[in-house]
Amino acid sequence: MSSAMYERMRANPKFQELISKRGRFAWTLAFVVLTMFYGFVMVVAFNPAALGQPVAEGSMLTVGVAVELFMFIFFWTLTAIYVKRANSEFDALTQEIVKDAWKENK
Repeated sequence: MSSAMYERMRANPKFQELISKRGRFAWTLAFVVLTMFYGFVMVVAFNPAALGQPVAEGSMLTVGVAVELFMFIFFWTLTAIYVKRANSEFDALTQEIVKDAWKENK
């Protein structure tokens, strides 16, 4: 593709919409992940006894292990949500932008 076509794509209002939506969504997910991860690290640093408590009386599973397993599954779920949205909404917008640029090129 030529640089003129790239400029037409960048000038397209749909491109600005794509950048805005994708950026906002990615930063939101990043904020959630970082807050949970560093929150867990802070609890480990400042209150490790809370994480060492058993989930139930007589259980070998501790609160810390249960929370970490939950976080692992939650982060994979967030990744799946991002991929689903990227493959549907973001890819559809990208295809519209490219199609518009090709129409203007002809």
